[in-house]
Amino acid sequence: MDMIYGVILAGGTGERFWPLSRRESPKQFLPLFGERTMLQLTMDKLKGLLDAGNVFVVTDKAYRELVAMQLPEIPSENIICEPCGRDTAAAIGLAAEHIAHRDPTGVMVVLPADHYVADVEEFKRVLKAGVEVAREGEWVLTIGIRPSRPETGYGYIQQGEQQGKRQGIAVFRAVAFHEKPDLNKAVKYLESGDYLWNSGMFIWRVDLIRNLITRFLPQLDAGLLQIAASIDSEGEEQVTAAVYQDLPRVSVDYGIMEKCDEVLVIPATFGWDDVGSWTALGRYGEVDQQGNVLKARGVFLDTYDCLVYAPDRVVATLGVRDLLIVDDGDSLLICQKDRDQEIKKVVEALRQAGHDEVI
Repeated sequence: MDMIYGVILAGGTGERFWPLSRRESPKQFLPLFGERTMLQLTMDKLKGLLDAGNVFVVTDKAYRELVAMQLPEIPSENIICEPCGRDTAAAIGLAAEHIAHRDPTGVMVVLPADHYVADVEEFKRVLKAGVEVAREGEWVLTIGIRPSRPETGYGYIQQGEQQGKRQGIAVFRAVAFHEKPDLNKAVKYLESGDYLWNSGMFIWRVDLIRNLITRFLPQLDAGLLQIAASIDSEGEEQVTAAVYQDLPRVSVDYGIMEKCDEVLVIPATFGWDDVGSWTALGRYGEVDQQGNVLKARGVFLDTYDCLVYAPDRVVATLGVRDLLIVDDGDSLLICQKDRDQEIKKVVEALRQAGHDEVI
């Protein structure tokens, strides 16, 4: 059949967006940009490329109803529930088995549920080019983002020689994957022009990614084969639950992409952000003359370069700078903006202190 299938990864807990993002309703299910949630915006990006019936969502079993409510256009059987989190290699492998059951040579487009894209038409153009390459069955593709600043919160892909063009878009060999750098290294990456942000978006044929899992992650492969044998049977849910908890916890980047020679990267400039923190959200808000992004009513005296999110409160600030202030009604967060990547520590501290009701 060789059709295109979308796989949306929507299982994260979004702890760095606390207190807005909670265990019952994480970031991907929230309307951070207008009225549509991040999950719905991700679905919107696939419209015109493939049918809704070919979109699969991999999520935690606790979020099945949220996915069904927010994406009523996809079939209920396309909501794939993980019994527990085992990182992206297992989640992608699980989706690959379900797609292979339907179409063994289909092309998978894998997208995180919580990324922002400004230019959706350019995004679709890049995906079409990637799908054309992936259909050949020889390459796995990832989308790299041309960096606009020395970002330390993203991983990087080192771009090699050009492999060709598809749909007028240049495609390159991926030389290496690099973990999140310190600031000095990030500056060097930016200056070199050969490094791209790792977007975590992938395109490949189902049979190829399954073969790579067999080659590089044999323990994961063995478990997925057990699950594959149970698909569409009465015991599928029980088998998945029993097998999944013992699968290795490994990312697809570390487990496959960093070890594989058959990787191409498409450099893109469609206004991307992984919206991994409150500061990231602030990059897309209206900035006042003092550098503040204000999603709140009130007065902000001698207040500079702050992000204030409190839609249901009147807020007053005086003499503060570089703060993140978030009030969602029952919880208040105040932290230095440059430490917003550490909000997970706050969530864990609240958990240990017994404040589960606000997590």
